[in-house]
Amino acid sequence: MNQKKEVTIYDIARELNYSPSTISRALNDHKSISKKTIKVIKKAALEMGYRPNSLAASLRNNRSNTIGILISRINRPFMSTLISGIEETARKAGFNVIISQSNDSYENEVDNSKVLYDSRVGGLIVSLAMETRNIEHFQQFRDQGIPIVFVDRVPKTFSSYKVVIDNYTAGYNATKHLIDQGCRRIAHFAGAQRRNIYEDRKKGYLDALSEYGLPIDKDLIIHAKTLSFEEGEKATNKLLDLPHPPDGIFSANDTAAVSAIICAKKRGINIPEDLAIIGFNDDPIASIVDPPLSTVTHPAAKMGKIAAQRILEHDQKNADNNLSEVTVLSTEIIVRASSKRIK
Repeated sequence: MNQKKEVTIYDIARELNYSPSTISRALNDHKSISKKTIKVIKKAALEMGYRPNSLAASLRNNRSNTIGILISRINRPFMSTLISGIEETARKAGFNVIISQSNDSYENEVDNSKVLYDSRVGGLIVSLAMETRNIEHFQQFRDQGIPIVFVDRVPKTFSSYKVVIDNYTAGYNATKHLIDQGCRRIAHFAGAQRRNIYEDRKKGYLDALSEYGLPIDKDLIIHAKTLSFEEGEKATNKLLDLPHPPDGIFSANDTAAVSAIICAKKRGINIPEDLAIIGFNDDPIASIVDPPLSTVTHPAAKMGKIAAQRILEHDQKNADNNLSEVTVLSTEIIVRASSKRIK
């Protein structure tokens, strides 16, 4: 099957008997071309199936109206909602988005960042991979004045825009909720501590225990690589096999928390009477599992919208490239049947 030839400005020029430069200026609404001529040329271009070469334009301008998105995993509800917030705001401003996922691999993140850089994105929004420690691969964007916004999983030392939640307070409040329900041996499913979100949630958990005079038992703190469903099941079985198992679990995400509910029920544990559980993110599955999972809200869509707005507002010519503006959003506890003991 023969591929149809791409229509160029030269084809339009021959068809209308104009110079290619006139066609180009008309398609870009140049003020030197009359409105009548612009209308004629655009009508012919549409009828002939002409498509503007956005890549060529980006090469001329050294930047495109495209925002690069580099996240860990697209199939996580938080991430998909974050992307929706970014895309909605970007499209309203005439920007497109390119989405790339690292699958929590540092090597993938480095490779994908290079692809986005070579694509001449006009801005970059990043949520770091679990494995990432070195963030030098983002320096090339800053060197070229391309704004970067880190969302949720953010670096500690790289100066840039950041959009985060108050993970410490969220972790503290989630743990306090279990304490208020009568729990006295509270376990914690903690993510990789190199990531700010899991480190801060754990700090909140530890401080809540200390403030209420409850002992800190290292056997009750499980560090997971990705807080996957499988890791949640393994962690729950390990905790329930202890001589003195916990009566509460605060999981740093909903996936592992839902896994804990299912695993505990299989072992004949009553929830929340014997084991109260709270997660984090308010993923859709939290309200479907039986019993429904208590959780912490995570305003993903709002974070995405703010991140995109930071890119759009960035003054390419005058802004300081070493920005450290941080937007911190609040969270709320959603109490459901998995933790609600006291009526």
